[in-house]
Amino acid sequence: MYPPSQAAYDRAITVFSPDGRLFQVEYAREAVKTGSTSIGVVCRDGLVLLAHKRITSPLAVSISHEKIYLIDEHIAAASSGLVADARKLVDFARLEAQKHRMTFNEEMPIEVIAKHVGDHVQFFTQYGGARPYGVSLLIGGADRDGSLHLFETDPSGALFEYKATAIGSGKKAVEEFFEKEYKESIPMQEGIKLAIRALRKATNDKLTHELVDVAIVDKAKKSRALSREEIAGYLEKG
Repeated sequence: MYPPSQAAYDRAITVFSPDGRLFQVEYAREAVKTGSTSIGVVCRDGLVLLAHKRITSPLAVSISHEKIYLIDEHIAAASSGLVADARKLVDFARLEAQKHRMTFNEEMPIEVIAKHVGDHVQFFTQYGGARPYGVSLLIGGADRDGSLHLFETDPSGALFEYKATAIGSGKKAVEEFFEKEYKESIPMQEGIKLAIRALRKATNDKLTHELVDVAIVDKAKKSRALSREEIAGYLEKG
């Protein structure tokens, strides 16, 4: 809890504290930190996104709890934080990608779509009457030249590009694991196994194909979500 002297500064998104902080943005970051872990890995021949799903009820249909989304043929995203906020941001990103295709007759570069999403998120930190997005996204894909990019969005609207990273409650454990184990030359098949090993470091839950989503994007600019059977196979190998 913040001291009473700071209480007045966390009631409106447009009010800075005396030490230059926006508490509502920091609270939004906390919503991301408590979310389940999502992981991104850039590999030699493609890009891997993996997300862990927390499903507490045996009555829940796991496929209805989306954590990974296909934005365009060459772009995928994984989320951590408020699922409803993630869905809204993904809808925005999909619309921007299609507008770019219709306007320029080409796929949208990964950095450009990441910046569009970041600008959209930042808007909600600057004007009253709306709260910040309580979600972070990992946005990854392949550009026209086959180069692979992975960006992380922050509730403040900031963008960061990574070779491998994570968002959510397991971020620190996964990044410590990647600092020791990640290599840029890793092939995509091994990248999936590496992401699964990293997730096991970050959670005590038993991983099953119902609780893990995986999507890949190859250098040919094709994105797809792995089937339950494929995920089960990787979990056995990993």
